[in-house]
Amino acid sequence: MKSSELQAPAIQVLERMFSLLDVLAQHQDPVSLKQISESTGLHPSTAHRILNDLALGRFVDRPEAGSYRLGMRLLELGNLVKARLDVREAAIGPMRELHKLTHQPVNLSVRQGDEIVYIERTYSERSGMQVVRAVGGRAPLHLTSVGKLFLASDDPQRVRAYATRTGLAGHTRNSLTDLAALEREMALVRQRGLARDDEELELGVRCMAAGIYDDQGKLIAGLSISAPADRLEEAWLPKLKETAARISAALGYRGT
Repeated sequence: MKSSELQAPAIQVLERMFSLLDVLAQHQDPVSLKQISESTGLHPSTAHRILNDLALGRFVDRPEAGSYRLGMRLLELGNLVKARLDVREAAIGPMRELHKLTHQPVNLSVRQGDEIVYIERTYSERSGMQVVRAVGGRAPLHLTSVGKLFLASDDPQRVRAYATRTGLAGHTRNSLTDLAALEREMALVRQRGLARDDEELELGVRCMAAGIYDDQGKLIAGLSISAPADRLEEAWLPKLKETAARISAALGYRGT
């Protein structure tokens, strides 16, 4: 089998979609359907159908009938990928140092919608803790220390909207499933500048988290230490905050 065949998408419509996006990426201004069809070799009706579906997902914009350009959804996804890559690169060294101090799992997480996504983790068998959520795993915002950081950065209306969307479903008897309780918790997070998970996601596991900020002062990730409930030490807090601040500084944050 030829190498070009190995690299081709297995689903034909995806191959066509990629070719359409590539053509749009070559032009700064909107491109006419006729020009797109000629450049890709696709029949106008086929190109039109796929472009309409891409427009529904905001991957393509249609500024006027018969012309197309790349959509804002691609920018949003690109910024998300950029943030993950940049923050992971800046965080991995400090995370390893923090792990050597605590001998407990150190997690790097970002927000995606109503969940956090774990994008890096340093841990060892010495922690005595089984890592349940691997890199790429997800968890609800209100049940995690990092998720609470992101909720605390939202205005009250957005927090209430989150509660309505998710129903504040719980995982353990300690989970915050009441909006009033969650709002009180958010006030504490804002006051302290850090967040905790007191066996709210998993029984027997507690976490503490500090925020990581970019050069615009935006919260883009959270750094957390997870440990068996009886082993999480308050003495780790200053080092956790210092490590998060160090990562933020590497990303250009100049806040206090």
